[in-house]
Amino acid sequence: MSEQSRTLPPEALDAWAAALRERFGLADDDVPVAAVLDLTRDVANGVARPAAPLGAFVAGLVAGRAGTDPAEIRAALDAVAEAAAGWEQ
Repeated sequence: MSEQSRTLPPEALDAWAAALRERFGLADDDVPVAAVLDLTRDVANGVARPAAPLGAFVAGLVAGRAGTDPAEIRAALDAVAEAAAGWEQ
């Protein structure tokens, strides 16, 4: 990446998501951008900022093991967000 800012405007995030869907043959419902962003926010606030990518990875792993149903993807995201909401170390 160039020396430009690494912060993406919403339209660039949409373009990145579209590029990922195209590259990996995914449908729009397979990549719920808003739900993933909500999850990372919830984990960052409920656990810690560095935990957000890990939470997203685990949600993706769980969703992948559950199958291709968009409802299962959202259920995995919701389960990780729920775990973050109740997190107490």
